[in-house]
Parts: sequence; C-alpha cells; structure tokens
Amino acid sequence: MSIIKNKDLAKSGHEKIDWVKSYMPVLSAIEQDFKKNQPFAGKKIAMSIHLEAKTAYLATVLKAGGADVYSTGCNPLSTQDDVAAALCDYGVHVFAVHGADEETYTAHLKMALSCHPDVMIDDGGDFIELLHGPCREYGDRLIGGCEETTTGIHRLRIREAQGKLDYTMIDINDADCKHLFDNRYGTGQSTLDAIMHTTNLVIAAKKPSSPDTVGAERALPAVSREWARLCS
Repeated sequence: MSIIKNKDLAKSGHEKIDWVKSYMPVLSAIEQDFKKNQPFAGKKIAMSIHLEAKTAYLATVLKAGGADVYSTGCNPLSTQDDVAAALCDYGVHVFAVHGADEETYTAHLKMALSCHPDVMIDDGGDFIELLHGPCREYGDRLIGGCEETTTGIHRLRIREAQGKLDYTMIDINDADCKHLFDNRYGTGQSTLDAIMHTTNLVIAAKKPSSPDTVGAERALPAVSREWARLCS
C-alpha cells in the first residue's frame, strides 16, 4: 500500500530517476553488488529523507538488495509527487505528498515506521523522535539506523547525553566524504555554487590543490581561493 498524489505522474518521475542514475556511478556499482549478494534479503528498511530523484534511486538500490522498502519524506515541501509515483512502480511502499500539512506529514512518517523496520534512514530526526514516543512499539526489530543532517545529529546527541537514545545510529552527517562538499555548517555546497554563479567557472574537471587536506571545513577556504586564482 502507498499514499501518493497521483500515480499518473510516474512517467516524469521515471525520467528523473533514470537521469540521476546515469550520473551516480558509485551507487550504480553498489546496485550491481546488491543484486548479486542480496544483503538485505528478508529485511525491512524505512526511509525518511527528501523524496526526490537521487534519494529515490537509493531506495531502488536497497530494494534491489532484497529489502522491503518503506519510504516517506523528511520535508513535505521537498517531496516530488512524480518521483513518489515512479517509486511505487519499483515496489517501494511510499507515503508522501508534496505540501502535506503537519498532521498528514506525521501520519505518513508513522505509516512508514509501522512496518517494524530492521534498519532505518533518517534525515532531521523525525523517525527517532517518534520511535522514542508514540511509535515506540515499531522499533521492536530495529537493529539501528543512520542520520543524514546536522539537525538530526544535534537531536541524537542530546538524547545520548541524557541516556535516552535506545538505538545505534550512524552519524552520516559528519563523515569526511560528506564534508568534501558540505562543511559542518551545511554551507559548503552553496559556497561552491556561489563561486560558479558569480565567476561563470565550471568546477567539474578542475583539479585545485590545497596544502590543507585535513578536514573539509578548513580546506574549503583554500579551495575557494584556488577557484578565484583560476578565474583571475
């Protein structure tokens, strides 16, 4: 069962997912491995992330790995209805509608968690809050999960400090690979975008060097200076 705006929007959603797939070679390689080895066979995965083409492709990869996937958004304003419709065609259970009010949004989160997931993917900490409150019974099979963003990590650390975090969570937000384009305040990508827009410089294929390679939040200013030098 899924709750989406309109299944007839799926064609556009498939085009978006197919397009991003062609630009995500690492995830595509993981998909091939998952198809062969089925690491999530018999497992249920609940996802609460921005429901758009890239994350939809992630959901299909988990599905290819044998998982029964239940997907919802982490922000009603970022949900793309055509992508949600396309995701249903892959056999993913989707509970998301663009522009849903707070009550409906929360209901969709609960529907995704009602599968009693073995693994969860959270973005912002809404799943975690529900699993420690009104949806506690849905966490009876939960092995653990991951949190993507700064806000969610902040909420997790508060719970951990209080001794009230009942599940093992992986801090994706602070992974070094994520910081290559997203510093600890979440501004790295927008900084690079601003440089490209104001200088008309395309960063792709450029190979700037920086003496500071430990911690992207320190390397970013050096990278920015290199872009400026290239434009001069």
